[in-house]
Amino acid sequence: MKLFSRHLLQLLLGATILHALWLAGYLLIRSEVLPAPWAVYTHMAHLNGSDLLAHTLTSLQRIGWGILIATILSALLSLSMILYPRVGRILSTFIYFTYPIPKLALLPIVMLLGGLGEATKVVMIVLIILFQLAVSMRDALLAIPEEHFAVTRSLGASTWGLLRHLLLPAALPAALSALRIAIGTAISVLFVTETYGTTEGLGYYISDAWMRIDYLDMYAGIALLSLMGVGLFILIDLLEAILCPWQAIGKDKAYRA
Repeated sequence: MKLFSRHLLQLLLGATILHALWLAGYLLIRSEVLPAPWAVYTHMAHLNGSDLLAHTLTSLQRIGWGILIATILSALLSLSMILYPRVGRILSTFIYFTYPIPKLALLPIVMLLGGLGEATKVVMIVLIILFQLAVSMRDALLAIPEEHFAVTRSLGASTWGLLRHLLLPAALPAALSALRIAIGTAISVLFVTETYGTTEGLGYYISDAWMRIDYLDMYAGIALLSLMGVGLFILIDLLEAILCPWQAIGKDKAYRA
């Protein structure tokens, strides 16, 4: 409970600093290009709530599917590399070669092959998150001491037992940490993909308001997209507290120190 209170205090402090910088920028520039925070929030209160909700849910659905698919694929990749060393060497070479490639540069190719539908947007999110997750999970699994494998096998653990009691507990914290880092990039890619071939989603809403020179609408969309990112970040923290309670204990000790 104390750890949750500290976490909530961190979020409030971060929001306060962000709004202080926003207000300072508004007072310094004094232009409609950067409206005051209260002007944006007042404008949001008078917008069509159902319309904004529909755009938000569409974006959330796209990024949710992307995160889910990427997590499953990265888990399969990293576990295959550990359980089957020969396969692991081939996959490691492939990941080493493809990881540095800027995935956003592949957007025209993905659109040419897959069209402008929903699948293209989800595929781009998967491409952004997949390799980052796979590398983080693989490194976490490789860091497991060999003695742990020997002890687990000596206790009669099957492949499923090895997976449940050793591999997954080692990979989960790394996967969740990698997801935290990847979410910001994934939302940026979502915004870019939603500016093409769609009339739904917060990316479309923001770019449409920008083209109409409606800055209050534009900032309202940016605020909602940012809140979606913060919400996903908090969700990952909750998942970590549930799935990796030993991590929460470690963080609590760090806070006390």
